[in-house]
Amino acid sequence: MPELTVADRVEVLVLVDNSTDNLSSVPGYVETEFPSFWRRGARLLAGDSLCCAAHGFSCAITVWRDGVSKTLLFDSGPDSAVFERNVDRLGFKIGTVDGMVLSHGHWDHSGAMLKALDMIQIRNGGEAVPTYMHPGMYAPRAMRGPDGAIRRFDDVPTQDELERHGATVIHSKKSQVVLDNLFFISGEIPRVTSFEKGLPGQVRRSKDGTNWEPDPLLLDERFIAVNIKNKGLLVFTACSHAGVVNVLKHAHHSFSAHPIHGVVGGFHLAGPTEANIPDTVRELGKFNLTTIAAGHCTGWRAIGALATAFGDAVVPSSVGKIYKF
Repeated sequence: MPELTVADRVEVLVLVDNSTDNLSSVPGYVETEFPSFWRRGARLLAGDSLCCAAHGFSCAITVWRDGVSKTLLFDSGPDSAVFERNVDRLGFKIGTVDGMVLSHGHWDHSGAMLKALDMIQIRNGGEAVPTYMHPGMYAPRAMRGPDGAIRRFDDVPTQDELERHGATVIHSKKSQVVLDNLFFISGEIPRVTSFEKGLPGQVRRSKDGTNWEPDPLLLDERFIAVNIKNKGLLVFTACSHAGVVNVLKHAHHSFSAHPIHGVVGGFHLAGPTEANIPDTVRELGKFNLTTIAAGHCTGWRAIGALATAFGDAVVPSSVGKIYKF
């Protein structure tokens, strides 16, 4: 695998997240939606001028090297209307997107993929969009309730659907370095911790379509990493069904010569995985992280525990935030 190219700088724009937060203080390298709104020349603050929060995650990661930028769209959130509104309200130039990655096969990350492709192609002159997928993402999924009932999830768009909307689909179970070697897309994430056990109760349709089979581990989940000059790795984990500690351990194993500067995304420490909070906080302390931008499925109990343990390093993700590294 080629070496991950060192970026001069990186900017992360949160397009979709579970929360909106324009009032909390932030460090100098973070800008919230309100200042961005006024900076772009807005004249009237009103509800229909602002973003919507939604259960899901999407961010645009732009990397600069020698004055040239590349932008990767990481997930699309759950809903086309929310994605389109937020792209418009944030003034994001979506035609600059050079590729798209789906982190794993769940509706709250894939629901606006087709709309995103349409928007990109309208603005980039009809150029095809490299779209990086794991082949295991497409199987129908559901949760089995306490009463045994199956509660279906919306499906991920098929390869044919993605290609009809302008994607060039690239399947891989292994790691890749893409877009001038500026972005690392992991392969399947090894599960090495004893306490991170995936998503209890999740099932997927069997290959023959006759029944539902246990699928707690979501082996199709991947993370993204970029390498920032004088800082180290910035890791993007949209949901951390593999466990955020497993994610960071694999990032460190993949690039052991570089420190991990920060982690952005959902840590999935809400609901049945809240029991993992103490172990997760303890293990994260071993990475000496400068930025912990937890959002989406992390949950308020985990965010509180992280803030207590790591102080100003914790800058929770919310829709419209811009992180500049």
